[in-house]
Amino acid sequence: MQTVLISGGGIAGPVLAYWLHRHGFRATVVERAPGPRPGGQAVDVRGVALDVVERMGLLEQARRVRTRMRGMSILDPEGHEIDRSTEATFSSGRLDSDDIELLREDLVRMVYEHTRTDVEYLFGNSVTALDEDEAGAHVDFTHGASRTFDLVIAADGLHSAVRRLAFGPEEGFVQHLGSYLSVFSADNFLALDHWQMWLRDGDAGFGIMPVRDNTELRIAFGFQSAPLAHDLRGAGALRRLVADKLASLRWEGTRLAKAALDAPDFYCDAMAQIRMDHWSRGRVALLGDAGYCPSPLSGQGTSLALVGSYVLADCLAQAPGDHHAAFSHYEQRMRPFVSLNQALATENPGGPASEASVAYAKNALSLDS
Repeated sequence: MQTVLISGGGIAGPVLAYWLHRHGFRATVVERAPGPRPGGQAVDVRGVALDVVERMGLLEQARRVRTRMRGMSILDPEGHEIDRSTEATFSSGRLDSDDIELLREDLVRMVYEHTRTDVEYLFGNSVTALDEDEAGAHVDFTHGASRTFDLVIAADGLHSAVRRLAFGPEEGFVQHLGSYLSVFSADNFLALDHWQMWLRDGDAGFGIMPVRDNTELRIAFGFQSAPLAHDLRGAGALRRLVADKLASLRWEGTRLAKAALDAPDFYCDAMAQIRMDHWSRGRVALLGDAGYCPSPLSGQGTSLALVGSYVLADCLAQAPGDHHAAFSHYEQRMRPFVSLNQALATENPGGPASEASVAYAKNALSLDS
């Protein structure tokens, strides 16, 4: 039985582990967090990615926990409504679509619970060194003894540690898109009822949506910026920077800044894409954001993770014992799909991609090819 180490316990890693187990592989997932990660924005499962979720037997469960927005308001910088829609929202698209919007943490938990009895999880740990020879890939960890695996898959996100070990520094692969995104939770101090609010003020703006039966808000705050200096990338410095920018807003800036400072799940990172000529090297392959992050601006990061996981496992199963052929086939099948979905983030800078582009991109791959 072939052994596969997957670095990253978010969405792509556990989904890949599920399908590898189904194909007769032994999968181990290593995740630096102490458990499945809470927090995060609402994510979309669209098009062919819905087929992946359905084939996992999770579609009805995903539908039960989906967000149920009634619409959205668009505000001017002073907080006055200038437009509204009961047909679509910026976060999920058309409300009558078959696509599913749900909280990232709900999808992470769902997949973890679906795989925990068949997959080895190493929480609170991470890969520190990687070497390979004819016998396999030899991996050192932050904690515990070194181990050898047949294959190693990097599913550890935009700032992938395994990608750095196998391919070199991320600066050679990152394409900055000119902005940063912060996501955090707060009490529903706006008393929103299944209704989103969107506002832009100068080079910054936010979307606010209620979740958990309107008891909580998820706030997504974006601001234009060139890549920040290294000493501003730490969580503490980024939190202060975001709070200062929020405080300068003309509507609800003070309360939003306080929410950012108090949030237990504060997140902030650059809006960026990963673009690489190859997604594999030797016994190592890249999956999801680690290999082809489209950025949240595309709305397709989660769907790419789901589809990429299914396709990679399928390719490995079709070429037993020949990871070179499997990885080549994986790239052949996925790269056109990735290119279309990455383009969604760049075709209309500062605004959502066209409905036609999204409709085409989200379905532009067959799982059975």
